[in-house]
Amino acid sequence: MKALTTRLEGLVLLEPDVFSDGRGSFMETYHAPRYAAHGIAASFVQDNLSRTTHGVLRGLHFQHPHPQGKLVQVLEGEVFDVALDIRQGSPTFGEWEGFALSAANHHQLYLPPGFAHGYCVTSPCALILYKCTDLYHPECEGTVAWDDPALSISWPLESPTVSGKDRQGVRLGDLDPALLPLY
Repeated sequence: MKALTTRLEGLVLLEPDVFSDGRGSFMETYHAPRYAAHGIAASFVQDNLSRTTHGVLRGLHFQHPHPQGKLVQVLEGEVFDVALDIRQGSPTFGEWEGFALSAANHHQLYLPPGFAHGYCVTSPCALILYKCTDLYHPECEGTVAWDDPALSISWPLESPTVSGKDRQGVRLGDLDPALLPLY
């Protein structure tokens, strides 16, 4: 497995080893000691699975005071996955990175606690699996506006389908700092 450096501290793009032959392929989707060797010593407590259709954008979601680290991978299809640093005091606060994650490239993205997360589906359908370091606490959930002009996220869709909750997302600059995690 290769761990690729990103601009945002703690954010890791992973390229797992995939073994393919005429019968198909095999890969380990998680192996605690190997991930720890690449700086991911997280303890995962919940797995989430989402099937989403083309053109849907989900996010940018976060939890505070129960932030979730996430290990994201796509089992079917392709998504453009975005990690936004919302850690107060971070030298990269308000900065984002986006990655194409797909069943074909097998890449995984680890977002440490303190990041907002979102993705849009660029294939006809996508099946997304993500492991979380904390349980879901609906009362702690927040949403940063996916189209916040100050962030200038380059989503690959012109008019995505967005849920009512995500349409109510708040611009990062307008969020109460008490709702954001510390660096």
